[in-house]
Amino acid sequence: MLVESVLGNACEPDWATRLAAARVDSLPLDQWEAQKTRLRKRTLDGAEVALSLRRGSRLRDGDILHWNGAAATAIVARIQLGEVMVVDLTALEKEPTDLGLRTAVELGHAIGNQHWPAVVKGSRVYVPLTVDRKVMDAVMRTHDLAGVCHSFVPGTEVIAYLAPHESRRLFGGAGATPHSHSDE
Repeated sequence: MLVESVLGNACEPDWATRLAAARVDSLPLDQWEAQKTRLRKRTLDGAEVALSLRRGSRLRDGDILHWNGAAATAIVARIQLGEVMVVDLTALEKEPTDLGLRTAVELGHAIGNQHWPAVVKGSRVYVPLTVDRKVMDAVMRTHDLAGVCHSFVPGTEVIAYLAPHESRRLFGGAGATPHSHSDE
């Protein structure tokens, strides 16, 4: 089955109503696969799906890839995103400029030294878990940056706030080895 466009999303009221009475097959995608516009994969029920989406398209969890109204069947994309470490720099806004800059550079050095991809949005830095959570937590605690706190959240809580290129940076490379230097 060739899919060239998304029909809608399961979260939209109209689709939610249709899907409630339909037999829904899922196309499970990891965070790397969800960034691709060309892909061949089988659904959970075994149907082969070939994606051929417009460049720059990005699948979201719940996207409807196929609908057969007569048979009341659908294929829905199900995207599993990894966790994200959120580094909060809000407290630095109240500090003198030189302390804030020094801390930001030290944070950049700590993250860069680990080859962790990162996205900066406002006063938060988002870093995908590319290694075990305990390792990332230990790195952050070791550097003990004053005024900087971090937490771990599901990727689904972050993705809605990201532009497509930021999403690719955060989730597209998260399955790569930590020391890879891929072109983005």
